[in-house]
Amino acid sequence: MKKALKWIAIIVGVLFVIGLIFGNSEDVKDTTAQTEVSNGTVADPMITETEVVAEDNGMTNQQKNAVRSAKNYIGFAGFSRDGLINQLSSEAGDGYDVNDATVAVDSLNIDYNEQAAKSAANYLSITGFSCDGLVNQLSADAGDKYTKEQAEYGAKAAGACD
Repeated sequence: MKKALKWIAIIVGVLFVIGLIFGNSEDVKDTTAQTEVSNGTVADPMITETEVVAEDNGMTNQQKNAVRSAKNYIGFAGFSRDGLINQLSSEAGDGYDVNDATVAVDSLNIDYNEQAAKSAANYLSITGFSCDGLVNQLSADAGDKYTKEQAEYGAKAAGACD
């Protein structure tokens, strides 16, 4: 499992770098100028496709740090709830305590259907998948760990299903 996470992280990183190199610079927004203060919190410029708001209900410093890490992860790749908790808590990931990672992820307002669509689009940019194959990859315990419903939504939204 550690090797799979390592390879997924490497692939996502390579795709991110390729996107930076070959992306259309006219489409890139200057997010540093878009940081705003609202309700006493600073909007995270890394989060562009989904509004992610953390509720700080007496979080520990570790949990707050895990929130920051989680926001960064979903800023560049799609993650299911379980996949994000695993990434934050695994030794190959950030190494947070599972409880701290769970509290952090559950404090965020994440649209997991949108995350599944992002993951599905990433897979389809690398190789072809049948509708069922992509749904299975997105929902498998050894895959992305989305719920079956989220995986079906993601596969359809990415154009893998008729």
